[in-house]
Amino acid sequence: MSKRIRFFLGHLLVSILIALCLSVIVFYYWYPSPLAKAVGVTQLFCMLLIIDVIIGPLLGLLVYKEGKKTLKLDIATVIVVQIAASGYGFYTIGQGRPAWIVYNNLSFVVVKNSDIEPKYLQKAETKFQQPSWLHPNIVAIQSIYTSQQKQSLDSLSQERNNAMNRHPAYYTDIENVKVRLQMNAYPISMLEQYNDKQRVLDILHNYPNADAWLPLSAPVQDMVVLINKEKGEVVKIVDLRP
Repeated sequence: MSKRIRFFLGHLLVSILIALCLSVIVFYYWYPSPLAKAVGVTQLFCMLLIIDVIIGPLLGLLVYKEGKKTLKLDIATVIVVQIAASGYGFYTIGQGRPAWIVYNNLSFVVVKNSDIEPKYLQKAETKFQQPSWLHPNIVAIQSIYTSQQKQSLDSLSQERNNAMNRHPAYYTDIENVKVRLQMNAYPISMLEQYNDKQRVLDILHNYPNADAWLPLSAPVQDMVVLINKEKGEVVKIVDLRP
């Protein structure tokens, strides 16, 4: 086997290992199922994989020629470009990750890390000032502000409500809104109006303690949040239509 082919295979193997590590971070921690579909990150991540696993090693194979005076420089250039492109894509995916799942009395809303202005974080409680890098956290808007939401549903109010969802200063622990969850959750039977009955049954089979639900508003695909109404707790976000 020639040095050129050995270099290509080595480059390809390293790229695949890096891609696998990135996949775990993105789809297990940042965008746990089904949030990847809800936010629409899969297509962007596939582009990242194409750059990292396909284009990078192919460019290395293209420039590799034994005895070439600029071989080391050419290989270094390919690797630097590959790292820069992959790093930028990974950074973009990280900034767009769901930082908070916010309950606002009407529904849950996906709030991405990039939606929150840094100046807002300084006004929030300490525990809400730093979005988690491990997983999105479920929180709620404080009751005093959700009461204001009910008073008006005009377009200006809706814009204000959307801004409120992105403002950690209004957040409180989801445990503090147990009664609101219990009062506003919809019966499970309503899911069959918007989804295939068998699919609903299959999903509920995995979460037998779920007996109610609330909608989840997301940038690309709205989802459903299963609720245990008796305990007033979130059970799981699932890929059903609200």
